[in-house]
Amino acid sequence: MHPVLELNHISFQYSRGSRKILNDVTCSFEKGKVYAVTGRSGAGKTTLLSLLSGLAAPTSGQILMEGQDISKIDRYDYRSHNIGVIFQSFNLLPKYTALENVILSMDISGCHYDNKQAYAMEHLKKVDLKEDEANRRILKLSGGQQQRVAIARALSYNPEIILADEPTGNLDLETQKEIMNIFLDLAHKENRCVILVTHSPHVAEDADEIYPL
Repeated sequence: MHPVLELNHISFQYSRGSRKILNDVTCSFEKGKVYAVTGRSGAGKTTLLSLLSGLAAPTSGQILMEGQDISKIDRYDYRSHNIGVIFQSFNLLPKYTALENVILSMDISGCHYDNKQAYAMEHLKKVDLKEDEANRRILKLSGGQQQRVAIARALSYNPEIILADEPTGNLDLETQKEIMNIFLDLAHKENRCVILVTHSPHVAEDADEIYPL
């Protein structure tokens, strides 16, 4: 299968002469799979996600999406259409409800829907949030529920690629397993490419492929 994302000899350092956070990394990612990026603290896992999401640019090398160098793609379009990012701290708006957080993401992406509310609710149900939970403010939701909202928000503009930074880091083992099953369904049933940075051996062993850094 043709890779949806490729890293060709990627290196990254913050300034000339400083230590390379990533050094000559080459790998590829396909749709339909969950990838776990593992490694000790400081190995460059979060930096790799920043590069893949277009939030940072490599010092050298190329990142290709379906054969096209992402440095040649409009960064805003790339991040609001092709890539869905789930941050470690969720980055949800606490004064808004779960539903409002997803709708706001849809508005920012510029996508048009006949019924935004129904479409947003559909995504929240996909990640196992009930209607009464969807209408609660973020601060009234548990950590596992907030993680589900973050996933639904990332899915709201239908990206092919999902990136998640430590998506189960603060969750108990049972909730961690439930969240991982959502990611596996997104890859195996919806043919998305899911790339997770994780310290969790449980998450890594459930992934289709592991990339140690």
